[in-house]
Amino acid sequence: MRRPILLAAVLSVASLSFTQTHPAHTNSASAEQIWADLMAGNQRFVSGEGVHHDFIKQRHALARTQAPKVAVLGCADSRLSPELLFDKGLGELFVVRNAGNSPDPIAIGSLEFAVANLGSRVIVVLGHESCGAVKAACSGEKMPTANLEAVVAPIAAACSAHTGDLTAAIKYHVHQSAQELVSHSPVLKHEVEEGKINVIEAYYELDTGKVIRLN
Repeated sequence: MRRPILLAAVLSVASLSFTQTHPAHTNSASAEQIWADLMAGNQRFVSGEGVHHDFIKQRHALARTQAPKVAVLGCADSRLSPELLFDKGLGELFVVRNAGNSPDPIAIGSLEFAVANLGSRVIVVLGHESCGAVKAACSGEKMPTANLEAVVAPIAAACSAHTGDLTAAIKYHVHQSAQELVSHSPVLKHEVEEGKINVIEAYYELDTGKVIRLN
């Protein structure tokens, strides 16, 4: 009976704390400007001309604080490191990853934390070419363990919607994940409706290194 009241109180305190301690909350950079910066970084990654990151300096500067403008929900695939793809250093991206970039409760809670407490203004849901989790889900085969079944279960609808087209299924799952991320989180839904955060859907090409916006 007390849970809704407790949740409201926690969110209120978190929001107040965030407003007082994170100047990024009032940062004038728009979602489009933030995305353009990510695309500039991706272009550097594609061309192999990334900027030099002074990790020692960044490490010391971030020892007691962080304020990443961008949060990423991405696949755990070893070829999909958002920091590398967008040519970013420490503290610039808040990254949540699992096989298939699905918005499970832990992923959603982590992104709620990034938005409410760290000041993230853009969430990128990032899928990729030849995603193994989507391949497994679309194979129709029963997974050998309950844990693997939990990986493919959220992807089944994308497979049904795009039978025989893996790329379309991957992109559809990105879209579905972005929608569920908001619909399953009162915190994120409120921020989206207030225009305080934007959710961007994207797809990474393994061979070219390019990140393509889908919405």
